[in-house]
Amino acid sequence: MSNLKSAKGKMKSLFSILVGTSVIATLLTAAVPLQPQAFAEGNPASETVAAKANPHDANFSPATLQFLMANTGLDGEQWDNIMKLVNKPEQDSLDWTKFYGYCEKLTDKRGYTIGIFGATTGGANDPNPDGPALFKKYDEVSGASNPSIQGGLARAGVHGTMKGAILEITDNEKTFVSKINALQNNSKWRDAIWSTFYDVYIKYSVQQARQRGFNSALTIGSFVDTALNQGSTGDSGSLEGVLSRSGTSKDEKTFMTNFYAKRTLIVDTNDYNQPPNGKNRVKQWSTLLKNGETDLKNADAAVVQVTNWEMK
Repeated sequence: MSNLKSAKGKMKSLFSILVGTSVIATLLTAAVPLQPQAFAEGNPASETVAAKANPHDANFSPATLQFLMANTGLDGEQWDNIMKLVNKPEQDSLDWTKFYGYCEKLTDKRGYTIGIFGATTGGANDPNPDGPALFKKYDEVSGASNPSIQGGLARAGVHGTMKGAILEITDNEKTFVSKINALQNNSKWRDAIWSTFYDVYIKYSVQQARQRGFNSALTIGSFVDTALNQGSTGDSGSLEGVLSRSGTSKDEKTFMTNFYAKRTLIVDTNDYNQPPNGKNRVKQWSTLLKNGETDLKNADAAVVQVTNWEMK
């Protein structure tokens, strides 16, 4: 697994089924970003039919699919492929859905890393962690009228205190890890993970792509991968920093070729990744660009091919 992310960023639902075209239309035309809803009340029969029709969609609840389409313009197949590309250098696996309950204590003073996008609790080398936001969101989606970090911790059955922006876990490591592991299939927890993932990384990435006139799944996915690995904004290594050095071309292929070149120069520095994992991480995306797989549709074989490299 890539054990490494920036101090700003990291190393390293679900939701109730929405039925009826009027509801879907409302979601897709909402003026503000949609929030995922819990999916525990789904119809197993209809979900089985949907899974057979589109195996990619089977990795998301219908509400999550609507949320992602409405806010990013990408469908379940595209997001499934993005998550596979993200999870290879994070967990050395394409089976990303197994990591909602993932938790590991880091050894580089960044606290614990949690879930499918590697939320951290923070430490000396991670002064602005997103783990606190995740626990607060968990309290919120679970129905708290006044959501708080402490409320989310209590719902997870864990204990910790805030020291400035850092969430200091007071449980022993075995207890904390096992409690987070136990949330793997908790629909509210998955809801909170996707909502936090969107707020911290996806939203900014989509904005940066669209303001440049780019809408492809490959570009959005590339930006999301950079943001969660190196931070969304902040220092020169963050997504914001790399974008600032990638030129101003309006041609998406030209811009992204330069973006990948600039990211490659730093992706194995500053504890973002263990060399040469970072360069291979970027190569996944750049190879897909060269091969014309920009929409990440009908790209199953291509994704498998570019992720067939050995983690160090």
